[in-house]
Amino acid sequence: SAPGRFADYFVICGLDTETGLEPDELSGENFEQTPLRRTFKSKVLARYPENVEWNPFDQDAVGMLCMPKGLAFKTQADSREPQFHSFIITREDGSRTFGFSLTFFEEVTSKQICSAMQTLYHMHNAEYDILQTPPTNDKDSCSSTWDCNGTAVSKLQRFNSYDISRDTLYVSKCICLITPMSFMKACKKVLEQLHQAVTSPQPPPLPLESYIYNILYEVPLPPAGRSLKFSGVYGPIICQRPSTSELPLFDFPVQEVFELLGVENVVQLFTCALLEFQILLYSQ
Repeated sequence: SAPGRFADYFVICGLDTETGLEPDELSGENFEQTPLRRTFKSKVLARYPENVEWNPFDQDAVGMLCMPKGLAFKTQADSREPQFHSFIITREDGSRTFGFSLTFFEEVTSKQICSAMQTLYHMHNAEYDILQTPPTNDKDSCSSTWDCNGTAVSKLQRFNSYDISRDTLYVSKCICLITPMSFMKACKKVLEQLHQAVTSPQPPPLPLESYIYNILYEVPLPPAGRSLKFSGVYGPIICQRPSTSELPLFDFPVQEVFELLGVENVVQLFTCALLEFQILLYSQ
């Protein structure tokens, strides 16, 4: 049985520089997109601990749910604000484990990866130039690439948005906590403070490993009906677990539901729930 730790795993997902740029099959073929807009396969780079017996690590599920859209590349001209999201892994026996991920962008230091991205742009632009060359056959004939007005039908567009000698290349990376309970706000603060420590010019008060060790091995789950306060990198973090006589733990901001769906849709959704309708939410 689980020993009642606050978190079971700390996970890092991102670009594997040894395997390089691999197309992400799950997102489908998107070769008509410019290389910076394509998605590439992300991998679990590290996890701590290696495995716990009460919650076996599912590398495929965690890797996919941490970065569901795969790797993303940007340059210094693009917005690179960190993004936070959560997910749930439900096992065959109905038990659940919760994941909380913070995705951010870091500079690509591998010359091989930068060269590979430059090569993809050369190939993309060369194909674009071929498609932009007018057909040499009879003007009255039409091809699959051109319409009868001599206009290119292809969706390919030429963009010189990455130059290895001019631009700085950034790639997405993710840090994640896998927990037995959905303490969303506390996990978000932990990850944000860890990210702040990594990007800050000043080193944190203690080595980052000590904070990760603390959250994995020394911070317990709060007992039912009690609060828990523990130290983060830059300040205290507090979470509260409802008692058995209260509503179950729900640590997510209801405000976001109204912002995403609107008041009328939320009322309609709530009505359908009360009437026990089957509800399907579809999203990108």
